[in-house]
Amino acid sequence: MKVTEVKDKTTKKAFLDVARIIYKDDDNWVCPLDNDIEAVFNPAKNNFHQHGKCTRWILTDDNGHLIGRVAAFINEKKAYNYEQPTGGMGFFECIDNKEAAFFLFDTARNWLRENGMKAMDGPINFGENDNFWGLLVEGFTPPSYGMNYNHPYYQAFFDEYGFKTQYAQITNHVDAHKPFPERFTKIANWVAKKPGYDFRHFEIKKIEKFAADFIEVYNDGWKDFENFVPITYDTIMESFEKMKPLMDEKLIWFAYVDDEPASFMIILPDANQMLKPLNGKLNLIGKLKFLYYRWKGVSRMRAIVMGTKQKYQKHGLESAMFIKLKEYVLPLKRYDELELSWVGDFNDKMIAIHEAVGATFGKKHLTMRYIFD
Repeated sequence: MKVTEVKDKTTKKAFLDVARIIYKDDDNWVCPLDNDIEAVFNPAKNNFHQHGKCTRWILTDDNGHLIGRVAAFINEKKAYNYEQPTGGMGFFECIDNKEAAFFLFDTARNWLRENGMKAMDGPINFGENDNFWGLLVEGFTPPSYGMNYNHPYYQAFFDEYGFKTQYAQITNHVDAHKPFPERFTKIANWVAKKPGYDFRHFEIKKIEKFAADFIEVYNDGWKDFENFVPITYDTIMESFEKMKPLMDEKLIWFAYVDDEPASFMIILPDANQMLKPLNGKLNLIGKLKFLYYRWKGVSRMRAIVMGTKQKYQKHGLESAMFIKLKEYVLPLKRYDELELSWVGDFNDKMIAIHEAVGATFGKKHLTMRYIFD
């Protein structure tokens, strides 16, 4: 076996092609867009390069056939927030061969160690955790846009190498046609009518204002979680710009209390239902196909992130936003399912909201860590 660092056009293409080879017979898999993968490793398109670095490799067998890939990265803003300096590994794909998998893990570990790290988290993203994050261990069904999908045999590779679970990422599903529980609906309607409470859907023409409101809420709501790093304006604008082609303004809601940003709910149509026929290629033909499937519509939504300022976390704002969402979605008769993805098993408040809306279990991913010897 031979590992090769990705340095040129040929190896970049090979890195992308590995996944198409690994999943060629798996009907559930949806190929991520090549452009989305490449953007992670492009300093001009990923501001994490301003405070970190990354590299990646492909693995070939003795006959020169592609059999795996992996990436490693260091986020300087987070690496030193743990008991030991901790980097990351991700974009791991491999044939069902333990020796090959361990060779890839070793390659990532050695690079991270050479760069001062003493542990690695994986499989994660060199970017925010709403994309390419976690090892799928339950719920091997077609993934929504941005959610990691992998073969079931990957879990044994991580376990046997010595990775330990840091937390589980739970994804739940809501039947878009089923009424919310009566108690939930009663509370939500009461909250929605409270004086001083205002609920506004997203408007692309005011994207800078909503980005600023998002940052204000997010950085307050998450500040007490372990190893939290505040989100920056550049990062959220980067994310919003990527979302633009998919956005339905009335699926994205913000709540205000006396005009103060208090809560938000970011939901997108599931792009994967549009992207599956493209096999990762958004060339001219791919763009035409994408436009066709977008016009045709999709049946699933994905709630990417929800958040509420700490002082408003018991005010029921989330429930009122769900009601606003349903008022828009039901008459469309387009969407069948809302995927709530993902919430950490440490986030009791968000799990309680999932339960309150009557969500059912969908998937489980794991964020894992391997501490070097």
